[in-house]
Amino acid sequence: MRILVTNDDGIHAPGLSTLEEIARELSDDVWVVAPESDQSGVSHSLSLNDPLRLRQVSEQRFAVKGTPSDCVILGVRHILGDHGPDLVLSGVNRGQNVAEDVTYSGTIAAAMEGTILGIRSIALSQAYGVGGRGALKWDCARTHGAKVVRKILETGIEPGILVNVNFPDCEPADVQGIAVAAQGFRNQALLSIDARVDGRGNPYFWLAFAKARFEPGHGSDLKAIAEKRISVTPLRLDLTDEPTMTRFAQAFAE
Repeated sequence: MRILVTNDDGIHAPGLSTLEEIARELSDDVWVVAPESDQSGVSHSLSLNDPLRLRQVSEQRFAVKGTPSDCVILGVRHILGDHGPDLVLSGVNRGQNVAEDVTYSGTIAAAMEGTILGIRSIALSQAYGVGGRGALKWDCARTHGAKVVRKILETGIEPGILVNVNFPDCEPADVQGIAVAAQGFRNQALLSIDARVDGRGNPYFWLAFAKARFEPGHGSDLKAIAEKRISVTPLRLDLTDEPTMTRFAQAFAE
């Protein structure tokens, strides 16, 4: 099995090294094509007005001055050429990608791009808690990653589907199982704007998230992570809402 590994945190991110280890438990044919710099939050963007600069870091390891989606396209269409990958693994992201995160995440977008190209694709992310990014428990993803990916592949991924996997903020031995979960939804009141003033008196702003208690929905990816379970969520490329489409079709037919 040929595996293409990518991420959105950049070629030097520790999560990418973790994913390489996971991939090498599954295959000895692993290729890495990742962004030259941090591309967190770029979603499914493509570099249409700038050239893609490709740099070979080492054998079967490349950095691209572009987005995660660019990396997958360049990896599949150019680097791997006629012998494309059988699997795209994206991550391991520095921080969870659950709920509405999936619409912003470059990690998820890379898996989407792989799915668009007809390749089985899985996104993996490692949650962190009060300790922040400096206290990520990469061993959780490293220990359980290959087992989860193997089970997903054995079960099968239908065309047009990608799989979003999130590991909880705990040590590997403290994981309370695996939950096949729905995409959750946060309380948007937690999102705020942090307004500041620079040294010259000009205003600038940070997107910020308020610290408040929030009860995630039952059966959601948010709930699974909160309960120290690994969440596995299948996502569809087809965003059509069929019940609403039927209602609209009936309304416009009148």
